[in-house]
Amino acid sequence: MKMAYQALYRVWRSQRFEDIVGQKAITQTLKNAIVQNQISHAYLFTGPRGTGKTSAAKIFAKAINCPNKEDGEPCNTCEICQSITAGTQEDVIEIDAASNNGVEEIRFIRERANYAPTQATYKIYIIDEVHMLSTGAFNALLKTLEEPKKNVIFILATTEPHKIPATIISRTQRFDFKRIQTQDIVDHLVHILTVNEIAFEPEALQVIAQAAQGGMRDALSILDQGISFSDGKITLADAFEVTGSLTFELMDQLVLAWHEQQVAIALQQLDDILASGKESRRLLENLLAYCRDLLIYQQAPSLLADQSNTLTDQFKEMAQTIDPTQIYQWIDILNATQNDVRLTTNPKIYLEVAMVKLGSTQAKQPTTLAQSSPVDQQEITQLKEAIKQLQQEVKAFKTNGVQVATNSVDQSAKRVKATPSSFRLPREKVFRVLQEATRPNLEQVKFAWEELLGFLPATHKAMLRSSEPKAASPNGLIIAFEYEIICQRAANDDALSLSLHNHLSNLIQDYAPEIVFIPKENWGELRQEFLSGYQAQASQLSVVEPSEEESGTIDHMQQEEQEALVVEKAQELFGDLATIIEEES
Repeated sequence: MKMAYQALYRVWRSQRFEDIVGQKAITQTLKNAIVQNQISHAYLFTGPRGTGKTSAAKIFAKAINCPNKEDGEPCNTCEICQSITAGTQEDVIEIDAASNNGVEEIRFIRERANYAPTQATYKIYIIDEVHMLSTGAFNALLKTLEEPKKNVIFILATTEPHKIPATIISRTQRFDFKRIQTQDIVDHLVHILTVNEIAFEPEALQVIAQAAQGGMRDALSILDQGISFSDGKITLADAFEVTGSLTFELMDQLVLAWHEQQVAIALQQLDDILASGKESRRLLENLLAYCRDLLIYQQAPSLLADQSNTLTDQFKEMAQTIDPTQIYQWIDILNATQNDVRLTTNPKIYLEVAMVKLGSTQAKQPTTLAQSSPVDQQEITQLKEAIKQLQQEVKAFKTNGVQVATNSVDQSAKRVKATPSSFRLPREKVFRVLQEATRPNLEQVKFAWEELLGFLPATHKAMLRSSEPKAASPNGLIIAFEYEIICQRAANDDALSLSLHNHLSNLIQDYAPEIVFIPKENWGELRQEFLSGYQAQASQLSVVEPSEEESGTIDHMQQEEQEALVVEKAQELFGDLATIIEEES
């Protein structure tokens, strides 16, 4: 019976630490930890897709449980190693958090963790895409990490570590897997093709490795396509077809059209490229890489030595004739187009506009001294006249300083009045919060602020980046914004207020405040207004009407008591921000 075909990335999955490509520092650290028996209860593996996170987790699980391990490497021949490789070992549980992201699943893991491993030395949970867990699931997982069980290890893997709460990250050993170098990918592909006795052109593997963008799994998947597409030998043309990349000759022609400002030819070539099935994003990536290669070849051609077989004569000629400033302009246009294409359903329009811009740019010529001297002379004359005028105004200011200052203040006051604020300050809500505000409430909100932002969607997070909590009471929180327009948007966004209310109640025990938004420029005014009202309230303390002899003494005592109350409230609200200045009598 013929065995079922397996994809290359499955056949060539790493089974030992030394098989993992491009992550030497991480694999060596894990091996040393096993040899020295310094094994943590939780690990976090982060990095782009296809860089070896899950493979490293499985190898680590085999190595710490293998009875025949040598120098931190598993033997891969014992029963435990083979069962882990096959995915049948009961003590090594792999969970996909994308489909098992609820509280119940994590609680089930916590309950199972109470039982000792049956066959292996350690019971290991590998949670892939852990950033997909819900807030409740993260809280349940946190409890497990806070009180780790003996012989239980958690390995968390994710491509988006910024979505994981800081409280989880701080309780793990974190390893950041980096993108694999292009040359390392090429070397690994050469090894695989040599073992499988498949002929290839080295330039083809270079194209495949660059298209993989640092992911070995992507490189193996593209290579799989190339083997199926080719006729016994993987050629450069085959690589261009399966990756959707542009040939070097096509890019030469397109860039030459920009340089010679032949917009019509550039547009026609773009139509031909898109008609052949090339993807717009891949096209922009190829052109950006081509412009980058032009710059590097001009400044440090030795860095492109590994691509010497793919650099055409046309490329080398253009590298010598095109001005670097023009290439900088091309890169800016391509980069802006790349951002536009990500957000549109009709990328061809943006690509056509880019071709027109790219074919219309001219390198900025340096201005000669002969051209600049008349302009400079004219500017010097104007500057001299301006200096004379300023000197006259300074003399007038010395003579009539008060009048000038008064006029300028009046004018500035008129300008301020001419642009009234459209945002209505919630004074009553602010004063209600300040009435009960305490420094500890504010400190605990500030401590949880960054973690709070991590739970919010991108739009809400962007709004709150320009804000900060200013005062907090047991039932309220004042948030001040740098810009009034953002403050107004926040005040009208009920979903934002609800989200802040809910997440704060999760992060801070027994704390679910009413949120009040104000512009930062009005904070000082509102604070002073509240303190003035508090002082007026203190002055209304009833006393028995004194005799004339006692009135002076009691007035003085009342004044000191009022001042003490105001100072006490200011220090309670603002802590170190409040500065007490003693007035001289």
